[in-house]
Amino acid sequence: MWRRLVQRPMGQFTSRSFNRVNYQSQQWTRRMMSRPYTAPVTIGFLGWLFGGVDYDAVRKDISEILEDYDWDDSSWGPVLIRLAWHASGTYCAKDGTGGSNGATMRFKPECDDGANAGLDFARSKLEKIKEKYPSISYADLWILASYVAIEEMGGPKIEFKGGRSDANDGTACPAVGRLPDAALGADHVRDVFYRMGFNDQEIVALVGGGHAIGRCHPDRSGFDGPWTRAPTTISNEFFKRLFEETWVEKKWNGPKQFVDKATGKIMMLPTDLVMKSDPKFRQISQKYFDNED
Repeated sequence: MWRRLVQRPMGQFTSRSFNRVNYQSQQWTRRMMSRPYTAPVTIGFLGWLFGGVDYDAVRKDISEILEDYDWDDSSWGPVLIRLAWHASGTYCAKDGTGGSNGATMRFKPECDDGANAGLDFARSKLEKIKEKYPSISYADLWILASYVAIEEMGGPKIEFKGGRSDANDGTACPAVGRLPDAALGADHVRDVFYRMGFNDQEIVALVGGGHAIGRCHPDRSGFDGPWTRAPTTISNEFFKRLFEETWVEKKWNGPKQFVDKATGKIMMLPTDLVMKSDPKFRQISQKYFDNED
């Protein structure tokens, strides 16, 4: 599926890429048949099995809570996508552990992982939806919320398949440290994404697509600022800025990051710039820069 995704133009990548979340998170069915379980089957699965969730209604209610002039750039979309990505980004293709099934970020130690700082806001934002639709699992809700956010920010509507279950406690949490460290380089990026089963082209699509939206916060990731000047729009703007701007190291008391030389108002992380400095990543990034459609 991912191979087909990243061989398509940039404008089509979002739908395919976030379907990967679906693919990874539903590996529980195979794991439960071949190995001891890592997350129990709960009402989320039973609700899906017996048709207990009106996903169209859930989609509608999620879309209605996204716009918020008191939140970042007036949209909850980017942080809901980050929630789904971080829930899924712990996946290990080799042993089938991690991933979005279980919604284990509700528990320690995963919720205290520094890479997940600030995602308690996103989880709390979805609580009213969960209360209204108690049969939907948290694991399904988090993924569906990201799909709706993508659609509302200009991306495609992604077909949703429910059935993820919720873990009962933190014993189902994956090992802390599986998510990318934005301060490191190309080798680290490959180590993390190869563990999930991605190749270089898929890595570039995910990094560039995910960092076209949203912003960093000093009180969460430690970094500061948006990647683009349109942080609530799905586009190839990350790649435009990557190649068209001159990036200089930011002079401040925070972690190492870069800002555009012209205005200092947008930023890149060390892991972002390897999409340009690493020869293989650069070749792929150039394709997305040249062709959004």
